[in-house]
Amino acid sequence: MTDPLAALRVDPSGLSAAEARLAQRIAADPTIVVDLAITDLAVLCETSPATVARFAQTLGFSGYRQFRMEVAQAVSREQADRERFGIDDEDILADDDAGSVASKIAYQEMRAIEQTAHGLDPRQVDEIAALIGAATRTDVFAMGASALAAVDLYLKLVRIGHTAWHGSDVHLALVQAAQRGPGDVVVGISHSGTTREVIEPMEIARAAGATTVAITNAPDSAITHRADHVLLTKARESPFRIGAMGSRIAQLAVIDILFTRVVQAHGDSVRTALQRTREVIETHNLGAD
Repeated sequence: MTDPLAALRVDPSGLSAAEARLAQRIAADPTIVVDLAITDLAVLCETSPATVARFAQTLGFSGYRQFRMEVAQAVSREQADRERFGIDDEDILADDDAGSVASKIAYQEMRAIEQTAHGLDPRQVDEIAALIGAATRTDVFAMGASALAAVDLYLKLVRIGHTAWHGSDVHLALVQAAQRGPGDVVVGISHSGTTREVIEPMEIARAAGATTVAITNAPDSAITHRADHVLLTKARESPFRIGAMGSRIAQLAVIDILFTRVVQAHGDSVRTALQRTREVIETHNLGAD
């Protein structure tokens, strides 16, 4: 089932003006859905009941009644989570002390992981894991904070003996993409879905016959239109979280889930490689015999 509070944070470019207004108004105060009938909500948001019903269906619900019920349950869960973390408001404020900042970041990152995992399509995860497992090579393209997640995927694949590549040089990324073809997999990671340095090599690799995978927070964006397969994160950033913390933790969760399925599918051979690489690293550590 779609998480209604996460669904409200969809890319507004894919909505009508009335639907975007509904999304903004409800996201600011989801309790209005719980409190108001469909006609009252339509009046409040200056639209029609038919538009409200259509908006609920756009988000993945059968209609307003189901949407209203799911929002009520989600609001109760969110309130319980806030009480568990000891916060009243999830947004970080300029005058918050260190304890409040820690609690709010922990809450936001927990929510990002939970909503991302809840929203993943298991069939897509397994199909992508199978493609990577069978690929001749996997290239991972990402920039900025998303590059941290890309490095994590690259290192994981190398640890199991899979041929993989990741680099921060844009020209080298284009060169690598131009040499991909059938049997290769290219993974592009971009929170916004609009990172040119990621999209261009994906286009080149796809044109050459490689399979393309996007990991993004934006379901209807430039990167998803260049991807054969898409895995969506559900992360919300606030103005004071300059390091793209929510998006990064959500991306890392997706990569952990995807990599675990790759390992599970390949059985003892992959687990043996993991054990062997772990032992090599341990013997290199200071204090090892």
